[in-house]
Amino acid sequence: MSRDALVVGINAYQFLQSLNAPARDAEAIAQMLQTYGEFRVQRQPEVVQAGQPQIGKSAPVLLRDLETALVNLFKPKGSNISNTALFYFSGHGIQKEAGIHEGYLAVSDANPEAGFYGLSLYWLRRLLQESPVRQRIVILDCCHSGELLNMLEADPGARAGTDRLFIAASREYEAAYESLNSDYSVLTQALLEGLDPRHASTGTVTGHYLTAWVSDRLKHELQQPLFENSGSEIILTRSGNIASPIAPRTDRKPEICPFRGLECFEEEHADFFFGREDLTHQLVERLRTNPFITVLGASGSGKSSLVRAGLMREL
Repeated sequence: MSRDALVVGINAYQFLQSLNAPARDAEAIAQMLQTYGEFRVQRQPEVVQAGQPQIGKSAPVLLRDLETALVNLFKPKGSNISNTALFYFSGHGIQKEAGIHEGYLAVSDANPEAGFYGLSLYWLRRLLQESPVRQRIVILDCCHSGELLNMLEADPGARAGTDRLFIAASREYEAAYESLNSDYSVLTQALLEGLDPRHASTGTVTGHYLTAWVSDRLKHELQQPLFENSGSEIILTRSGNIASPIAPRTDRKPEICPFRGLECFEEEHADFFFGREDLTHQLVERLRTNPFITVLGASGSGKSSLVRAGLMREL
């Protein structure tokens, strides 16, 4: 199934203060998604250097181009629909205050004094509501980006059979910052570390793993990101060079009957415990950032086997 990403980083602004980090942020994210995420990446603004597409540091992004790219990503015409669509934005986020707060992603010619703010987060919310794409990922590294998640509380497209991951750099009333100790912004620095599958014990980065990583990295920062996960787990990146540490063993002992009947699987039966690899991955990753977790489920659903033959085996 196809995986498509739109990665936007805007440095150049005509009426707002120009920025330094967004183009670097966006290009680093684009390369990470291409290298480890198997994404087809469209860049804005795009320039070609040494025969390779890159995020342009001084090129503009206009509203019509951004809207068109987003529609093609989340609501394409025809039947050729991506299984996974990711939108990353780094640049100015601004609010319009006229009785109510309205959030916008500022394009290069945004001019609040003239009443032009850029891409409406309300418009983006509607687009996500109507999107037929199964897995939708939105990462906004800009001021006031949490307003999108506030609007998403009204359930923009959380339909059965769809999965989504939304990350906002700050709350709707907060600013987002460029880092003083890195070439990247505060959020994107944490994202780049978390998206690198070489940091994951399983070699796979999922939505929940990424949000746990970023939350831990930024827990002492002034700006606090917001997260929203729903649906099934979304695989973001993975490394083919790292074997999963919970891959089932092949050196089975034929004298042991693998069927446990009504008894739960214990740690010594782990060689015969299958089908809960994803859940075991999630428990292992949760324990990386929290020393205490609770496993809940209906009677007979396999909680004890999951913990004893899955989690304890890995620990």
